[in-house]
Formats: sequence, structure tokens, C-alpha cells
Amino acid sequence: MVPWLGLDDPFPPVERALGAMSGAPGLLAASADLLPWRLADAYRRGIFPWYSDGQPVLWWSPDPRMILVPDEFKVSPSLRKTLKRVLREPNWEVRVDFDFAGVMRACAQSPRRGQRGTWITAEIIDAYSALFRSGHAHSIETWHDGRRVGGLYGVAFGRMFFGESMYADVSDASKIALAALVGHLREHRLEMIDCQQNTSHLASLGGREIARSAFIAHVRRAVAEPPIPWQFDKGALARLAHRGESAGPHGNGR
Repeated sequence: MVPWLGLDDPFPPVERALGAMSGAPGLLAASADLLPWRLADAYRRGIFPWYSDGQPVLWWSPDPRMILVPDEFKVSPSLRKTLKRVLREPNWEVRVDFDFAGVMRACAQSPRRGQRGTWITAEIIDAYSALFRSGHAHSIETWHDGRRVGGLYGVAFGRMFFGESMYADVSDASKIALAALVGHLREHRLEMIDCQQNTSHLASLGGREIARSAFIAHVRRAVAEPPIPWQFDKGALARLAHRGESAGPHGNGR
């Protein structure tokens, strides 16, 4: 039985979420509201909302949990070439927190394979925008010729980043934003990005699953740490783009 949360009710322990044999593995609780304070409390506990229009707010903590370790991010040869072009050509830009609500709306309008409609409703946009105004949500945006062509958004507490959604209007635009995020988090030694649930796309970029118990233990430590700064560092993206490259056949640059 999934508990219904009244206005002042705390979240149940994540171990009480529905198991793998249920029809909704990871479902922990439901509520009528998506208030910013409850949303912030959820993330600090490794819980996130996911529901559709016409449903109550559904709160989830799946087991296992999909994560991306920044040092394990896979830069394919084609993405490496793209990142070098972005760094080299002035008509490409990466911006942080320039158009957060616009990124959310673009993610909501982006078609998803196997999905009808979107879970990023007006209520979701309002709640996450409140977290953005308080400094706990961020967008990483890819711009080309003065137009936003891709990006992602997520939630940050302490030294933990919880990824939410991404979109691309042109090829690789979302991967550029993700690479910029990974480069930034590597510079500040963040150990983990929450990706929530397993997808083949995330796995191709280096994402993997870990046990919920390990994930929650890390979140409890990470969210208690001081927050990191948020701005685009071109050098961090350059270091990521060149990571693992050989200097030459003998490693001497010739």
C-alpha cells in the first residue's frame, strides 16, 4: 500500500518503496501537492517526483539507481570532434542558468520514444523554477548563432547533482551540455550524477546502476557538503575533450 502524504507528513523510509515484482517498482508515496519545500526535502533523501497530468504527485526511489560518475563519462571520437569544434568556433556557446525555464519548456516539448505527452507539466515547471530561484536548480545550455539549440536541467544540493531531463534541437546539442556539466563537476570533484532510471542512451555515455542503499548513503554525505559554484569553465570542457588523447605514437608529441 503506497502511503498518501498530507501537508505535514514526512516521507517514509525509501526501503518501503514498492519492489521489483510490483507494477510500479520504486514507487514510494503519493501526495496532492508539489510544494518547493517538499521537493527540496525529497531530493535530499534521494527521492524524485514523476507523474502525468491527471495523476497525484507520485514520489519514487528505485532500486537499483542509475548514476553517471563524471570520471567514467565516455567521450566518443565523434563527440570529441564536436566538442573541439564548440571550443574553437565562436558561434558556439555554453551558458549556465541563462534560460532555465526555457530549457524546461523545451524538454517538455521534446518527443520521447515510447512516451505520449510529457511529465514536465506546468506544475513541475513552477516547482523547479522555485528551486532555481533559491539556487538549487541549474540549466546547462548549448547555444549556436545566438539560438538555444539544446540543454539540460537538474537539481543541486551540496556536492550532489540530480539530473532531470535534456533535449536537443540539433545533433549532439544535449551531449555538448552534458559534457560541459561533467567537465564542471570533475573540476570540483563531485563523485556522482543521479540519472534516476536506466536508459540505453545513458549507458552509452558511461552511466551504470548501483544499489539504492549505496546511492542513498552517498547522497546523505554529499548534500551535507558546501555547495559548489555554478558557471561555465571553458578550460574544464577543453580538458574533458582532450582527456585520454595520446600525444603521439611514442607519447612524445611527434
